[in-house]
Amino acid sequence: MDTTFPLTAGLIASMLHVIAGPDHLAAVAPFAIESKRKAWKIGLFWGIGHLVGMIAIGLLFAIFKEIIPVDTISQYSEQLVGVVLVGIGCWSLYRIFKKRRHHKHLHVHTENAPVIHSHEHKHEHNPTHHHQHSEALKQNNFASFSIGILHGLAGISHFLLFLPVLGFETQSDSIAYIIGFAIGILVAMITFAFVIGKVSSVVKNGHNEIFFNGIRFAGGLFALVIGIYWIFST
Repeated sequence: MDTTFPLTAGLIASMLHVIAGPDHLAAVAPFAIESKRKAWKIGLFWGIGHLVGMIAIGLLFAIFKEIIPVDTISQYSEQLVGVVLVGIGCWSLYRIFKKRRHHKHLHVHTENAPVIHSHEHKHEHNPTHHHQHSEALKQNNFASFSIGILHGLAGISHFLLFLPVLGFETQSDSIAYIIGFAIGILVAMITFAFVIGKVSSVVKNGHNEIFFNGIRFAGGLFALVIGIYWIFST
């Protein structure tokens, strides 16, 4: 049986769900800007977390709806999303305006494609100089995953996106819709994070510090504004 239609429907529904949610974009953008070339991982981890959160709230609703106030959990999760977004915005702005404790000078990164850029660091008596960015990237990935879970838990409206499942005549069509939905969430956010990270990487490597900080400021301000709105609108 042809499952192209339910697969496509799930794909489109989830991609629109991700892109049309300013809180989704506001949460990922600052991390993607800082991660630059590895930004697609930020989108991937957020997408996985979002799916985990949606499954969790769905199971709670299906199994314990008479015992656990799932709608209350969802409401508080919405407010917590706002608080987290405010925190992300403040973190992003702090990174721009914090005092430089160490001086900068130009050097070359030889990993992958050689890149010359300025980098803040301390001198060490070592013939080779390597920068370890992996720890920060791991922290950003984990933070993105955690925020994705929170977004998944927030909003009973997520169940509306699964209503088409009840309308399909066969189980294979319902499964195809769910698979398409999951793929769409991952594709949409990975693409968004990749584009943001690519632009940031090009600007940063082009030594345009003012433009790069402008992008960071925009991302932080976006998260801050959406966070404040989310807190007072829920």
